[in-house]
Amino acid sequence: MKNYNDSLGFLPTTFILAGIPGLEAQHLLISIPFCLMYIIIFLGNGTILHVIRTEASLHQPMYLFLAMLALAEIGVSASTLPTVLGIFLFGTTEIGFDACLFQMFSIHSFSIMESGVLLAMSVDRFVAIYSPLRYTAILTLPRIFGTGIIIGLKSFMLMAPLPILLRRLPFCGHNVLSHSYCLHPNLVHLPCADISINNIYGLFVVTSTFGLDSTLIVVSYILILHTVLKIATGEGRRKALNTCGSHVSAVLAYYVPMIGVSMVHRIGHHVSPLVHIMMANAYLFFPPVVNPIVYSIKTKEIRRSIIRMLSRKRADV
Repeated sequence: MKNYNDSLGFLPTTFILAGIPGLEAQHLLISIPFCLMYIIIFLGNGTILHVIRTEASLHQPMYLFLAMLALAEIGVSASTLPTVLGIFLFGTTEIGFDACLFQMFSIHSFSIMESGVLLAMSVDRFVAIYSPLRYTAILTLPRIFGTGIIIGLKSFMLMAPLPILLRRLPFCGHNVLSHSYCLHPNLVHLPCADISINNIYGLFVVTSTFGLDSTLIVVSYILILHTVLKIATGEGRRKALNTCGSHVSAVLAYYVPMIGVSMVHRIGHHVSPLVHIMMANAYLFFPPVVNPIVYSIKTKEIRRSIIRMLSRKRADV
């Protein structure tokens, strides 16, 4: 049943979310991998946050930025959880108009934060390799926390106009979405009016965040490679590059699915809706699932801290 509020100019009171087309009968079974992913995301990122908070040896720039990344990834996942599990576990496909806009705002804000933190982490790696003796003098605690605050404020401020711009448009009965959550690229195509301003501002947000961040990350790694090549010994070069391994994995885990989603949206008009859904899920779920695993395995200090934490808990039992 579709209800519309005429006083708001044909704004729908609810949106209809999609599960996986053609597999509605298997939604309960499909909920199992989604539940497992959420468990890994919250347990993995929560563990990273806990060990960084409790281990004094990890109160360093690299790990504090990693804590910010874990917080952003928990934020993205917490934003999608109510509707994703609502659909696959309980068959709840409706979401209120304002709730949908809030979910869209939350998902994209935390995603922008992820991108900003990845950029900050690349700068951190450059400073650590280029000027190791001045590393802690340059990246002081006030600067690190100030960077985190700026990244958060920038993300929320850039996203704030998008729900407002959507509310001013008439939807004329169009309220069926293509995903299990509300994303701006999906919502912006539903109104039956000129969406030029929405598209222009959306492009500005993408360019000034993901576009600029990815470009600066590439520049950072060009400078890192240039610095590493100046190191005299092969062992020194190897050690320097090893400190970047986990971050490179995090960057690839974040940007490769994003590029895939972008390409499918722009050139995949005749591609199966299932491909669109799978790519969108990969974009939102792959980084927060993979990153805590990668950092726990590849980062010696994190791995040792987790082992110590588990050993203490086992001793207390």
